[in-house]
Amino acid sequence: MSDRSTADLARVPPGPAAGSSSGSSGAGNPPVEPQVTARRLIAFFALVFGMFMAILDIQIVSSSLAEIQAGLSASPDEISWVQTSYLIAEVIMIPLSGFLARAMSTRVLFSISALGFTLASALCATATTLPEMITYRALQGFIGGGMIPTAFAAAYTIFPRRLQPAIMAVVGLTVTLAPTIGPTVGGYLTELMSWHWLFLINIVPGAAATLLAWTLVDFDEPDYALLKKLDYVALAAMAMFLGSLEYVLEEGAKDDWFQDATIRTLSVTAVVGGVLFFWRSFTAETPLVDLRVYRDRNFAVGSILTFIMGIGLYGMTYLYPVFLGRVRGYDSLQIGETVFVSGLFMFLTAPVVGILSRRVDPRYLIAMGFCGFALSCADLTWITRDWAFWELFVPQALRGCSLMLCMVPINVVSLATMPPPMLKNASGLFNLMRNLGGAFGLAFINTFLNERQDLHMLRLREHVVWGRQVAEERLSSMTQSFSGRLGSDAELAAIKQLANQVRSQGLVMSFIDLFWALSILFVAIVILVPLVKRPQLGAAAPAGH
Repeated sequence: MSDRSTADLARVPPGPAAGSSSGSSGAGNPPVEPQVTARRLIAFFALVFGMFMAILDIQIVSSSLAEIQAGLSASPDEISWVQTSYLIAEVIMIPLSGFLARAMSTRVLFSISALGFTLASALCATATTLPEMITYRALQGFIGGGMIPTAFAAAYTIFPRRLQPAIMAVVGLTVTLAPTIGPTVGGYLTELMSWHWLFLINIVPGAAATLLAWTLVDFDEPDYALLKKLDYVALAAMAMFLGSLEYVLEEGAKDDWFQDATIRTLSVTAVVGGVLFFWRSFTAETPLVDLRVYRDRNFAVGSILTFIMGIGLYGMTYLYPVFLGRVRGYDSLQIGETVFVSGLFMFLTAPVVGILSRRVDPRYLIAMGFCGFALSCADLTWITRDWAFWELFVPQALRGCSLMLCMVPINVVSLATMPPPMLKNASGLFNLMRNLGGAFGLAFINTFLNERQDLHMLRLREHVVWGRQVAEERLSSMTQSFSGRLGSDAELAAIKQLANQVRSQGLVMSFIDLFWALSILFVAIVILVPLVKRPQLGAAAPAGH
């Protein structure tokens, strides 16, 4: 190997240990780093773009559910399945993708995923009933889930270690920007055209990503013998475990948790599936998902950090539209125009973080990112029902910068030291942890908001009962304002408006409590950062433990 020219090395596609010490046969010879070519750059950006589409489609429907509900003649309770079905299917595919990528190669898996995602998107646009939409969205989420970890793993396979912080800035921007701008993009498409374009917009880019991946990707070779060792028991157990868990987390708060028979049943299913899955993972000769990667301390701690970051990423992406919709009464387009600030500042911060990640200890950046997250939430503890774009500008800007400060260095410290043969499997688990963090975060947020709103409304009602002079004076004033238009119904209208104000104020107060809780969480997680070892970015990754 040491006698080959640089040109020869560039022409040889790396195997499973590309860029590792296995690439050098002579004792004492330095490891051969992957060669960056225009072909590989184009192929890599095709993978990243496919990942962007898959993540974008999680949130692109969130601001347009009312329009989709009307188009499919669905009830308000049923329409949430348009999002839930996608998430359940995707969370099953993400950890499975590591095994499939090793068996089929990056080229084949990504091409199939991109093509299937594109076709499923077209089917979603043709759906005329809710069952059709749920089926097509589940198919879209399952197939699209294969693109997300594949792009992550490729970033560490085809680029030298010294370039990985800058490359991860691109990947991190994609992962954080896609769900953040999803409601904005969805709002504009629905307002300007129709909800069908939420899915039709994927067709041309999806076809292009499929063609580029099939033509240009040559990062690794398939091992089709692995397909004969596919552990179907582990696969079924994983589907039971993750699918049931995702449903419980998504629907639990709405269904009052264990008061609902379905939630109880699926909780038991998740426990049984989880026990069976972990047993098979630790005892099978060829595990479907290799959990030994958690022996690496950086990966284990990094997974916890990305789990908490998932709460901040998906939780705050959910909270801003909830506040603007339920308190301010904004429509989907107005919400999109307000929440784009975080995405803008992510875009502006990404190149800066890419440079800093090469010059500054990534642990400092992670700590700064979580502290910035906490500060952005603390700034929102002053929120009132009158807050709009400019009052929310600074917290959103700070959140956007903090997301990039967290995402890029967490990716680097977690995966940069991972042995190349384990990268694909580790990438799937790493991305799964971020998605599960988002699911747990949304479950916590919804439950917390509901309980705190009930508590605050009970307390507020004590101040608006008959006999309270201030309340009676306010009701009298509101009745007089309605009397000219509504006549004898003026007092009833005034009572309804006062009740709505109490409900709105109770919700705002519950938001304040929630932002305090999130601030404490993001500050507390900083204590784990010193447990991370600083990766040596100047050297190639080791081939094994």
